[in-house]
Amino acid sequence: MRTVQGAALDGLKARVRALAERTGLPVRSTRGAPRPHAGPAARPRPTERAGRAPRGGAPLADRGPAVPPLGAGDPGRRTSVKEPLRRTSADRPAGPAAALAPSGPPVAAPTVLATLGALLTAAGRPRPRRRPGGVRASAAALRALRARHGDAPSLVRTRSGQTLLVLLDPQDLRRFYAEPLSVLAADPPQKCRGLSTHEPGRDADGPGCARGEQRPERRRMSADVLAAGLPVHPAAGPILNVVAEEARHLTATGTLELVRARHAVNRAARRIVLGDPAADDDELAGWLTQLRAEDGRLRGGRTRAARSVHDKARARVRDYVRHAGDDTLAGRAARHAGPVDTADPDGGVDPADEARLWLLAMDAVPDTLLRTLLLLGAHPCEQDAAAAEAAAEVAAGRARGELPRLRACVRESLRLYPVVPDLIRVTRGETEWRGVRHPAGTAVLLPAAFHQRDPERVPAAHVFVPGRWKNPGADRDIRMAPFSHGGGRCPGDQLGLMITAAFCAEVLRGHRITGTRPVLDPVGPLPVTLDPRGVRLTLTRR
Repeated sequence: MRTVQGAALDGLKARVRALAERTGLPVRSTRGAPRPHAGPAARPRPTERAGRAPRGGAPLADRGPAVPPLGAGDPGRRTSVKEPLRRTSADRPAGPAAALAPSGPPVAAPTVLATLGALLTAAGRPRPRRRPGGVRASAAALRALRARHGDAPSLVRTRSGQTLLVLLDPQDLRRFYAEPLSVLAADPPQKCRGLSTHEPGRDADGPGCARGEQRPERRRMSADVLAAGLPVHPAAGPILNVVAEEARHLTATGTLELVRARHAVNRAARRIVLGDPAADDDELAGWLTQLRAEDGRLRGGRTRAARSVHDKARARVRDYVRHAGDDTLAGRAARHAGPVDTADPDGGVDPADEARLWLLAMDAVPDTLLRTLLLLGAHPCEQDAAAAEAAAEVAAGRARGELPRLRACVRESLRLYPVVPDLIRVTRGETEWRGVRHPAGTAVLLPAAFHQRDPERVPAAHVFVPGRWKNPGADRDIRMAPFSHGGGRCPGDQLGLMITAAFCAEVLRGHRITGTRPVLDPVGPLPVTLDPRGVRLTLTRR
């Protein structure tokens, strides 16, 4: 289906071609066509980097066996970490191609037309979102790497020049999660968010990777306040009441999209963490949105503005914490932490910092909620079973909040579409992997999304099968890590599951998902990625 923007672009291109026909000027394709020459001494285009050889070969001389970059040994295979192709002077058209350029008109005219054509072509293509410093390993590249080198850890080099030790065997995954901080430390926390493994950054203003390096008192407080390991939180009654009230925003109309899901979940998060007075605090919501956009990192010319937002959000949250009730997470944290010594920030745990972290961590709940409902809409039998459980849960009494079937659906959604697809840690000292020694500072990559969808080791890897989580040992399966493993496991995993499953139950209790966008194949392999911004659900009353 053509869009309005696409039709407008096609019209502009047609007008450019018509203008070229009337003036007699050539229209050069912007995708590798020869450039009109002004003469034999025409200079190469600025984008061409002649004389620079592509990077390749062994990543580092002292880092074990020489392993070429992904894609170097198989030029026909498409990978996400191969070296970018660079055109040299030998690749440029010469001789007869130069005669195609007109000699009469000035050079500026065809250059303007070519530039306009380039702008039109670029405007018609979506621009991919890039995360600074992030690494995304594609499944095709990892399968090619395993086919060439087996399951042994392999050194690869990314397009940015970073060298990574990639783990491809489940036994190495077990060691990755079990290694202490003195051996494997976390990468700077700029890629991890939300329901998955999260811990505060240097200023406790953003979630980071699991690393188990929190001070013991901070870890104990998080485990106590978030009720780590308990399927139903001690304050489940007030929390579920908040979810039920805010879920009405999800079903206010006949459609459900990400904007509506974020509005409802963020209101509920502020009430659960800080109390009911924070529900309508749109100013605090805006500050938290800015902090999320900064990925918890203060960088570049925006440092002063980001610091200002950080300080204002911290002060506002601290005011809420002072008056937080006992049934809120902030109130429980304040009772656990005791008075804070402002003269020694590292001497105690500030409940306001923890509360702000929990608010930021719930940012992934709307995405997971929407994906889970989309998958249930594509699987009518699973949707009916989940709706029956939601209806029976009203009279569950003390067992209210368990929802084992819906929790399994949420876990399966996180298996298929993890919040953190790749985990990176850095060795603090010299380490040995499969008989090969690697120096301190080696970045170790665990491609969690690849292992959770590995068809060679995971049955029905690309299919929505919530029943796999009914197995008591599924939560300890080293291949599945929606909340990590070992000492770096997220202490709020059960609370996050309870809240997300409760939102799903509130939607399914009175409505049925009758239409979805995108349309998913219930029996075929599911797409590798699923952007929640493009999800749209149609709801009808039961």
